[in-house]
Amino acid sequence: MSISPDEARSVLCEADCLYSRDEVESAIDQLARVAATQLEHRNPLVLGVMTGGVVLLGGLLTRWSFPLEVDYLHATRYRGATSGGDRIHWLVRPQNPLRGRTVVIVDDILDGGITLAAIQDYCREEGADALVSIVLVDKANPERDPAITADFAALKAPDRYLFGYGMDYHEYLRNAPGVFAVRGK
Repeated sequence: MSISPDEARSVLCEADCLYSRDEVESAIDQLARVAATQLEHRNPLVLGVMTGGVVLLGGLLTRWSFPLEVDYLHATRYRGATSGGDRIHWLVRPQNPLRGRTVVIVDDILDGGITLAAIQDYCREEGADALVSIVLVDKANPERDPAITADFAALKAPDRYLFGYGMDYHEYLRNAPGVFAVRGK
């Protein structure tokens, strides 16, 4: 289902703001500080998961001053929908070799965990030495396998449909100034 820009504006106007821009930025500050203590001496390869992870990735990169390399991947289950399909669609794989590296996966949200698990499996198959997962939001999804967790999460959120700061609603509202929940969802 695609929506119009006017429909996207309406969703934003009616949404519940869970975290303001200032609250999100403060949480990213804290996340960057804590994660840096684990990563600053490991020559990490930081993989941004497109498209949702681009906002958090940019925020982390501007807060980290230690040596690192950056690459990206594009793997999705949603493809513009509000619920994910059963399989991962790989649109772009990382270009840098993962073998022997500490690989940091940066994404917008940990929801069902299927995408993160598939990306981690891929990284292991490619020979990553260590994996670190970082998400903006760890969503309280009761259907998620409890074994699938993020190493670092800036925020926690209830099991509602979220958008903003990289998370989308029908491919719109990734740029919303905070983290919002769709009214009634």
